[in-house]
Parts: sequence; C-alpha cells; structure tokens
Amino acid sequence: MQVNGGGGVLFNDDPSLESIRAIGAAHRRFGTTGFLPTLISDDLDTIGQAIAAVQASLDARLPGPIGIHIEGPFLNWARRGVHDPKHLRRLDKGLISLLCSLRGGRTVLTLAPEMTTTGMIAQLAASGILISAGHSDANFAQTSAAIAHGVRGFTHLFNAMAPLAPREPGIVGAALYDASTWCGIIVDGHHVDPVMLKLALRCKRHDRFMLVTDAMPPVVRLSPVSCCRGARSTSRTALCRDENGTLAGTGLDMATAVRNAVSLLGLELAEAARMASEYPAAFLGLEGELGRIAAGYRANLALLDDDLHVSRTWIEGVAS
Repeated sequence: MQVNGGGGVLFNDDPSLESIRAIGAAHRRFGTTGFLPTLISDDLDTIGQAIAAVQASLDARLPGPIGIHIEGPFLNWARRGVHDPKHLRRLDKGLISLLCSLRGGRTVLTLAPEMTTTGMIAQLAASGILISAGHSDANFAQTSAAIAHGVRGFTHLFNAMAPLAPREPGIVGAALYDASTWCGIIVDGHHVDPVMLKLALRCKRHDRFMLVTDAMPPVVRLSPVSCCRGARSTSRTALCRDENGTLAGTGLDMATAVRNAVSLLGLELAEAARMASEYPAAFLGLEGELGRIAAGYRANLALLDDDLHVSRTWIEGVAS
C-alpha cells in the first residue's frame, strides 16, 4: 500500500521516523498492517532524508513500514498532476546510488519511461528497485520496451497517464495488454469511473491488480485540511484538489477501498481482500511472508466486522 500521508502528516513535509510512526498509526485503524511511505517529487536532499527515515524505521522494527515508494521526480511535465514542476527531471546514472541506498526493505520507484532510458531501467531493476510506470505520456512502444527492461507495475492506473486512443494504445493499453505486470487502482468512485475499472479487470488476471489508497493527510481528519502543494480536502472522505481542480490524492483508507471493490466493482469479498493483501505482497516480492494466513507467514492481520469495518489489527502478532 502506498500512503503519502495520514494523521495530519504529509511525508514530504516531515520525512522523519516520527512522521512514519504517525502515518502508520493513522492507517492501522483502517486495517493497514504494512505500507510504503510515499514521497512525491522533491529535491534530492529530501529524497535522501526520506530514505534515511525509512531505514531508521526498519532498523527500529517500527510496526508497519516495509519500504519506501519514491513517486517522482522523474515524471512527465504534462502528466505531473500536483507534483511541483520545479523538481521534475530526467533520471540519470548519477542518482543510482541514492535510489538504491535502502537496506532490508523494498524500494518502489515511480517514473515516466520516456524520462529515462531502457538501459537505466534495466540497471535499476537489476539493483533491486521495483519500477512502476506513472505520470507518463509514453506511447505503447515506449512502455512495452520499458516493461521488457524491468518495469514491474503501474502507479494508479488511468490517472496521470495518456489515455487509450484508437491508433495509439499508449501506456494504459500497454499496462492492460501485458499479462505479467501489476496495476495499482484507486477504487473511490471518483479517480476512475467504476466501469473503466471493470473493463480493466476483464483484460488481465485479477491477481495483477492491487488496491491502493493514494492517501493524503485527510484520511483521519473530519474537517477541511491541507493535502499537499496547496490542495485541500473538505472532509476525511472527500477528494483532495488544488485550486485548479486537479486531483491530488484521496482521503481513502484501505478498508473503504475493500468495501468499494465489492460494492462498485462487484467483486467477491475474498477477491477484494486479496487485492489489498496477497497481490500487493506478490508485487513487492514478499509473497512468501506476507498477504496470507498460513504457517510461516508474518502474523499481520485485520479483523473486520459484518459491515467490513476494522475492529482490531495485529502486526507481527502484536495486537493494536
């Protein structure tokens, strides 16, 4: 699960151990027992601070964090959303050591394939970085080449991407055509029309889709609150938008995402639950220890009531 913030904290504004602790506590209330603190496009010093904070959380065995998601700054300006354009840049070899510096956790990097080379993608993938394509105007050929060289998934499918077109399938077409890659989807009824998500689910196996929240600080707030980069939300469940109406994340929590997958997409509860647990674990290469209730797996559990609201969680066997 990717979370940009929670508990009133935006990770970019405070890339620290305490920030991660607050984000984890906020989302644990909604059934999240493992997450990737997400840093949106920023300067290199802030990226380094964020990686160091996640490293500290892993070294301290803080409940919840299992790595970091670095979303940008290697994004297409035209598909940047609310990412600050002054931070956007191409990905070059000089940044490899920084991006690969996390030890003992997973690093997911969202980039636009057209903002680097296939050689760079291959080098990062060989170094253990899990590459997700997003905020991109890449065409079908560019995206397919990036997949062949190591792109493993797609960040919030449909959002901040060149759309399907009759003579250019584009990045969305490549994501749905390729059977091996994973797609993160935001099921809030607003970011993507449910019909589009139903069509996507017909294109490839369900075990290649992951529920993501794209959650911002409003996830636990009941009053208007700043999301990021000047964007605001009017309540915990409302969308985050900037002054131009551009979407800037959600107040969506994972339990609500599971409920929405059932009510909006018509999925069986068991399948919706797997999209929030087993399938993301597989994307992260952690399918042998997370995402299932089985002998030898970590005891990361969420107990839901009959209305699918979280009543209790366990992380590494320790109850909340």
